[in-house]
Formats: sequence, C-alpha cells, structure tokens
Amino acid sequence: MSTRLAGALVGVAFGFVLCWSGMVDPNVIRSALLLEQSYLFLFFASAGVVAAVGVELLRRREARALVTGATIGWVRERPQRRHVVGSAIFGTGWAIADACPAPVAAQVAQGIAWGIPTLAGILIGVWVFVRAGVQETEPAIETEHPSRALAG
Repeated sequence: MSTRLAGALVGVAFGFVLCWSGMVDPNVIRSALLLEQSYLFLFFASAGVVAAVGVELLRRREARALVTGATIGWVRERPQRRHVVGSAIFGTGWAIADACPAPVAAQVAQGIAWGIPTLAGILIGVWVFVRAGVQETEPAIETEHPSRALAG
C-alpha cells in the first residue's frame, strides 16, 4: 500500500471519528473553551493516554511502521520559544474560529459553509508562515533506541 493511500485512509477514518464524536460542531468546541462542558477535554485526554501508551509499547518492542517500515519512536526535546508562540497562535485561532484544522477539514468535506472562510484563514496562515521562511532552530535527529545504546 502506498504511503499516500494509507494517509488518505487514516485521514478519512479520523474525519469520521471527528464527525461522529461531535467535534466538528462549534457549539461543542465553544462549550469546552468556556469551561462549560468537559466532554472535549476528556476525549482529548483519553486519546492522548491511549496514543502515549500504544506508542511506548511499540517503541519498547522496537516495532516498525506498517507502511514505511520506519522505527517507531520520537526525539524528546525541551520546549522552546517557538513552541510557546506557536501554541499561543494556535489557541487564539481555535478560540476565535471555534475549530482547529482537522474539524475545519471535516466541516468542508461535509459541505458546511462556515468551514470555508476558516479554511481560507488556515491556508493564508500557512502561506504567510512559508513565505516568512521560518525554519526550525535545529533539525530533529533520529536517536538510538535506549536498549541498543546500553547493549552496545
């Protein structure tokens, strides 16, 4: 299976989950941002815990990705200024639009008209970022699995 096809299938499945869970509804997002309902935060937390445990288990087994064969893992780094600034910009956009990029894509795919101006704003923001030539301070480098480093 090609990487693009696998990515498209995962994207469709993710979009389905977003729609099914109600996360494309601005009212659900607004209620969470106003701290009126905990549904969204509990959904995020459960997804984060499942992903973290799953990836750590796969990493310990030195598993490889099904499509690319790449080793599953990540590089840990200290938070940097760009992380704080980026998260502040993302959070501000999320609060103004009552949506982040994934729900916006699902809204547009469903034919929900209000998603189109939000998508245009996202695309303009990406275009400005690329035109500004902002680059990472240091490229992420693949690190050796801890068990190999100890055995070596």
